[in-house]
Amino acid sequence: MKSWGAAALLVAASLLLAGCQQVDNAVGKANEATDKVTACVEALGLADLNPLADQEKLKARAHDKEQRLRALANDVKDQNVKNALVGMADSYLQVQKERIEDAGVISRWAKKNLEKLDALRKVCT
Repeated sequence: MKSWGAAALLVAASLLLAGCQQVDNAVGKANEATDKVTACVEALGLADLNPLADQEKLKARAHDKEQRLRALANDVKDQNVKNALVGMADSYLQVQKERIEDAGVISRWAKKNLEKLDALRKVCT
């Protein structure tokens, strides 16, 4: 009789643990989705840069955006979102290295940045 009781208790404990693991997995997936959404919303909010600002302000804002995008990339688990964030960060790094006074440079950068922004939008949906 004792062995049946112990076996029943063991089975009940196993079911409880299995249920807890399923809940933990669901919570983990929900947290990953929340992280992805949060990162996407913040990154999309960073996707502006006024090329008409003076060079120092432009480069300072580009540096800030690059750093924030890299921090988001470090925090997000979704590899596609991470790659898109790093791509956008690299775009803002390029601004810091370029002489933005030339309209052609601005145009090329804007086109590339729009492509990276579109890639981010796709992985965020």
